[in-house]
Amino acid sequence: MTILDKLIRFFERFPGVGTRQAQRFAFYLLSLPEEKRHELTELIHSLEANVRECDACHRYFTTQQPSTTCAICADPARDLTKLLIVERDTDVQAVERSGVYNGTYFVLGGTVPLLNAQTEAKLRGGSLKALVSARLDAGLREIILGFSVNPDGENTERYVRTLLAEVLPTDTTTSHIRISHLGRGLSTGSELEYADPDTLKYALEGRTASS
Repeated sequence: MTILDKLIRFFERFPGVGTRQAQRFAFYLLSLPEEKRHELTELIHSLEANVRECDACHRYFTTQQPSTTCAICADPARDLTKLLIVERDTDVQAVERSGVYNGTYFVLGGTVPLLNAQTEAKLRGGSLKALVSARLDAGLREIILGFSVNPDGENTERYVRTLLAEVLPTDTTTSHIRISHLGRGLSTGSELEYADPDTLKYALEGRTASS
């Protein structure tokens, strides 16, 4: 296998990238001036030193300071009574663009596909339970399940509800935790990452309690 073949195979590992797109990426890099390829190489090398995973929500953030939490989690104006659980970092960005949510987040790290339950081991289930347990004493009142409206998203929601059942109070007379999911603003089959701000706004405002 040649170096070019290896590069194409590497691009094929990117989410949503097929063989043709991977080939276009590889040949595009070859068409760039040498200094542009060097610039890309430097950017990739700088990721480890300048991009970190937030200890609280687990989204990646850029910082040059010795901080362990992102700007959202460190913001004292954020409503700690609300926690929105999403699949990936790009979902956080999409919700933030809507400008309607002022709570905190947790990035699960992916979905649980219907046909591949082994994916659960790669998700941050343990971290989610630890965070929710800690937030119970800090006044957590609502957990919002913000997953894609498709079969994998629905299966992930069931998986998360199972995790939450292990840490939330079982006595409904003393528990004030509301578990909700996004409303009808999102159409069936859609992903949070690609939803426009207005659609996400209506989905958040129209969220309903999960049964």
